[in-house]
Amino acid sequence: MRIKARFGNLPDIQRWLKQVCSSGKLRTMRRNTSREKMTQNTKAYLIGGGIGSLAAAAFMIRDGGIAGSSITLFEAMPIAGGSLDGGGNPELGYTLRGGRMLTTDNYECTWDLFRTIPSLDTPGQTVYEETIAFNEQNIPHSQARLVDKNRFKVDVTSMGFSMQDRLELLKLAEADEATLGSSCITDWLSPEFFETRFWLMWSTTFAFQPWHSAVEFKRYLHRFMMEFSRIETLAGVKRTVYNQFDSMVRPLTSWLQAQGVKVVMNCTVTDFDLKTEDGKITVTGLHCLRGGSHERVDVADDDLVFFQNASMTDASSYGSMSSAPARLTKHDSGGWTLWEKLAARRPEFGKPATFNSSIPESYWASFTVTLKDTAFFDGMEKFTNNRAGTGGLVTFRDSNWLMSVVLAHQPHFAGQPEGTQVFWGYALHPDRIGNFVAKPMSECNGAEILRELCGHLNFDQATVASAICIPCRMPYITSMFMPRAAGDRPLPVPKNSSNLAFVSQFVEIADDVVFTVEYSVRAAQMAVYELLKIERQVPPIHQHDKSLKVKMDAVIKAFK
Repeated sequence: MRIKARFGNLPDIQRWLKQVCSSGKLRTMRRNTSREKMTQNTKAYLIGGGIGSLAAAAFMIRDGGIAGSSITLFEAMPIAGGSLDGGGNPELGYTLRGGRMLTTDNYECTWDLFRTIPSLDTPGQTVYEETIAFNEQNIPHSQARLVDKNRFKVDVTSMGFSMQDRLELLKLAEADEATLGSSCITDWLSPEFFETRFWLMWSTTFAFQPWHSAVEFKRYLHRFMMEFSRIETLAGVKRTVYNQFDSMVRPLTSWLQAQGVKVVMNCTVTDFDLKTEDGKITVTGLHCLRGGSHERVDVADDDLVFFQNASMTDASSYGSMSSAPARLTKHDSGGWTLWEKLAARRPEFGKPATFNSSIPESYWASFTVTLKDTAFFDGMEKFTNNRAGTGGLVTFRDSNWLMSVVLAHQPHFAGQPEGTQVFWGYALHPDRIGNFVAKPMSECNGAEILRELCGHLNFDQATVASAICIPCRMPYITSMFMPRAAGDRPLPVPKNSSNLAFVSQFVEIADDVVFTVEYSVRAAQMAVYELLKIERQVPPIHQHDKSLKVKMDAVIKAFK
């Protein structure tokens, strides 16, 4: 009766239905109804508590309509955050395995997420707004990017290229990925290139080694072309208020738990049950080890599973002021085991052996220093002409270890006491004998690392008399940079997968670059949107490398 009253008669109704069908509205209505039904009944399981899994959970809630109470996250460690960590205390020393470079010119998916996550420290602001405000007050402009053996600041206005260097770099940057294949950077650039000021700054900013993937190096040249022309000042780098664990992981985890997400710590997922029907691969169960007991979690066909395959900080180990870090491998931690099990079953799940088979090519060491007086910071600020938090990496050009340090804005940890200061450093060649300590960094304790650092700075040991230096060995920290071929990394949603997605640094995303927060967040957003059939577009990668101005700035810098 109501239809007739609105449209008049049957021919009118038929015409209206024809218009709806031809416009696609009926198909959209059906899709929405189907997705609403799916999200009402769907449960989601996230394996691993790193930023990829946390982001996937947030996108499912925010954009997919899945209730937080329907999402469960399993983490083998006692704390979430994965490689975005921050631990310790002022008495025993703080710890950071690393720090991530952020920019606001890129990181499209990261900021899309954190524009909607409330800050824990600034009421009424999101994490994104808080970060922007912080960087407006602490503008980066490094004045001591490279330092030589005589403690002179190296002139970095010129990149130090020869014409051969420029031509070779251009050839690599313009080669397509099929041509580059699984080649190394050294296959395209002559030995002299690796002595240039550009290489010293670019490699230490992004942690590249000469034997790493030419494809990945090419991607970085394009993705961060805006940084090419300001690499000596790091003017494009943005920092969070604290370390990334306190500024990103804690707010995101807090928001997820407020939505009802269940976070299960100290629980290792050891295997997946899979079935294949009509060519589709479906996870039907998870095997977990928790508190010494084995459990199985049933997974329905309409449920979703997001897996963080491997970790670049797997098998990390810490030392102390009196001991060097232990030499651990994947066999001591099991962080790669589940991916290896899956990959052995299906080729579309990738080839982990490509990335975890050569620790000497994928490891380096870092260290975190906690100070109880200001002598070291005072000396560094005077030497660099940078207030802490406004400089960047200070790299010692002639260091056998290729050591760099960075002084962040203080406090660098939430709750860090007044009078306590923290800085971080790392070395790309920890297997080499030091300049001031006659042993490899990998065999050094914290006191020996401080002695080497003071030697490069010509600082008196008294400046670090109160210091606690905690070294960290990371055997797989740049494993995702290892030369690879097509198919070595799975897609976020592998071909023929009905409910399994991969969200990590070891998935394949066209044009984007690993070793960034953005890569994990983008993988998570792509996977969630595909599996839930969300029509909202994943934020596209800004193609700054297509900008005429950016290209011209890069050319001018290359010819200085």
